[in-house]
Amino acid sequence: MSTKVSDTTSRSTADTAWRTLMIVGAILAVLGVIAIFFPFVTGVALSVLIGAALLGGAGLHAVHAFSAGDWKGVLWQVILVVVYGIAGLSLVINPILGLSTLTLLLIAYLAVDGVVELVMGFALRPERSWGWVVASGVVSLLLAGLLWIGWPADAAWALGLLFGVSVLTSGLSMVGLAMGGRKAASETATKSTEARA
Repeated sequence: MSTKVSDTTSRSTADTAWRTLMIVGAILAVLGVIAIFFPFVTGVALSVLIGAALLGGAGLHAVHAFSAGDWKGVLWQVILVVVYGIAGLSLVINPILGLSTLTLLLIAYLAVDGVVELVMGFALRPERSWGWVVASGVVSLLLAGLLWIGWPADAAWALGLLFGVSVLTSGLSMVGLAMGGRKAASETATKSTEARA
């Protein structure tokens, strides 16, 4: 009796897990597609969202400044409040200029990531998968170069497009994991049914 209850409970949990993962993955994939089709709107929204997060960080540092014990702690907190506040306000007040700045940061990130991956890939050279790491580094450097050549005109679409692609691939990978979970759950259910028979 208890074995049947535990089998039913575990099957129900597995069904819920893969269904939830499938739904979340599908929603993310749809949001990614929307972001890809509207990269400018997505980029501006990201700029405002990051600005709001920085303003929230400024508020937290301001609160923390009152609890800092000595004057050096208070001074550092006040400096952080000013830096976070100026950066946050500039992104919220002028998100299009913020897009340009964020695109520059994205170019820098891709360039550093590409160099690191190239170094890691060549360091892994005897391993079988070293070529994939090098290829990823080359792609990152190419993207950084293309964005740099087109900057600042690319700022209008690059951030939103790359964010959309990232969200879409995350959603599709979650859907793939959910399908694998569904298959595993059905195989487990079949085996438990055969064992009872």
